[in-house]
Amino acid sequence: MRVRMHSSTFIFSFPKLYFVEPKKKKKERNNKKVEERNTHTFVLNHHILQDMATEVRHKPSSVTAPTATWLTLFILTIICNVSLAERVLKEKEQSANFVEKERQGVLKAMIDFLWENGRSSYEPVWPEMKFDWKIIVGSIVGFLGAALGSVGGVGGGGIFVPMLALIIGFDPKSSTAISKCMIMGAALSTVYYNMRLRHPTLDMPLIDYDLALLFQPMLMLGISIGVICNVMFADWMVTVLLIILFIATSTKALFKGIDTWKKETMMKKEAAKQLEEEPKSGEDYKALPSGPTNIQDEEVPLLKNIYWKELSLLVYVWVAFLLVQIAKTYTGTCSIEYWVINFLQVPIAISVALFEAVCLYKGTRVIGSKGKEITNWKIHQIFLYCFCGIVAGMVGGLLGLGGGFILGPLFLELGIPPQVASATSTFSMLFSSSMSVVQYYLLDRFPVPYASFFVLVATIAAFVGQHVVRKIIAILGRASIIIFILASTIFISAISLGGVGIENMIVKMENQEYMGFENFCNQS
Repeated sequence: MRVRMHSSTFIFSFPKLYFVEPKKKKKERNNKKVEERNTHTFVLNHHILQDMATEVRHKPSSVTAPTATWLTLFILTIICNVSLAERVLKEKEQSANFVEKERQGVLKAMIDFLWENGRSSYEPVWPEMKFDWKIIVGSIVGFLGAALGSVGGVGGGGIFVPMLALIIGFDPKSSTAISKCMIMGAALSTVYYNMRLRHPTLDMPLIDYDLALLFQPMLMLGISIGVICNVMFADWMVTVLLIILFIATSTKALFKGIDTWKKETMMKKEAAKQLEEEPKSGEDYKALPSGPTNIQDEEVPLLKNIYWKELSLLVYVWVAFLLVQIAKTYTGTCSIEYWVINFLQVPIAISVALFEAVCLYKGTRVIGSKGKEITNWKIHQIFLYCFCGIVAGMVGGLLGLGGGFILGPLFLELGIPPQVASATSTFSMLFSSSMSVVQYYLLDRFPVPYASFFVLVATIAAFVGQHVVRKIIAILGRASIIIFILASTIFISAISLGGVGIENMIVKMENQEYMGFENFCNQS
């Protein structure tokens, strides 16, 4: 039985155990033997020389001929020793050079795998738009994804990207860009629907504008970074990041949904107990109250349900980012002017987010949707939340998803009611997704006819999904349904996107295609 190892090889043979040295150690041992042999030869020659000198001293001059013979042999021996020593030195030098080249070869192979200047494996695949079974099936899947994603506040990109890649036939990066277009359409429909609704238990809009003001600028900044990463990163890198992130996020959201379900059950029992203790009236039947998660059916005029000061700041950030994107088109890609203009997005985003963060820290502003809970956030917490906003944007731009995949679970952890968390997350995604659509359009990353069609599908689906789920929550009195939809959508996205990514990796490995970073300056 043989067991092979990397550094050495053990050969098991009962009852003896032999150890076979690796090639490197074997080579060193051979070199050592050569040195010992040369040393022995040199010592032998030294003794011969001494014998010759003694013989010359004790014998008469008549024997000069044998002496000359011995001298000739000695000179030849010296020449042989010198040549042997030179060969040993050359072998040592070659061995050292071989080890160095081998070490450099491994490093160079890794660098070549991840980066080859000017090389790219990306070729856009845009199928011809025609009415066939692919369009029908893709529209159905996209409709369901937009309906579920809009309710959960995640956009549905985790379902859009596999649908566009596997069913319609787009390449992964074009699928990401069109997915962003669909998220924008779904977010626009959802925000319009939610802007007329009030908070389920408080006298305020369903959308928390202060919460959006803290996260939206960071989300926009992350989107710009994510779009650049989308151009540069290889598909397998995106797949690994996606699987890790989505499984962790969906698990966290699932536990949050279970916890919320238990709380709702306890509140229903308390409400039923209070109803039993009240004196019976003449009515034979009376509906049980559904607790504080019950959604108010009343709708208010759209214009009266908007906080104009906060909305104007959000629009300012969006317009400023848009101007930066347009200005970049008038500069050479990767030029100094290009990166200077690109960097202007950082102070724009930080200034608005910092203004809201300082107000929250001083207490001049509060996250009103939390109700009686005080927003007593520390400085490190605020920085952490802003960083999460950047990460959410990067994920959105990189993977073609809505930032709600991170913002939704994060809002729930902050104690925001599920309805408000979903509405506010979608509200922030409207700005970020529309900005990423502009960036992808300027980079010529998607065909406009296909994108327009699927935007229409997503817009209608989001409106229908919001209306249906709102009615279900009103009947059951359980807002935790939104959390379960959120968790299931993220998990399904992890499986579908991960499967597509792994399949693409296997195909590229079989075809020995380039799987490293792309050159952004050549791609854009």
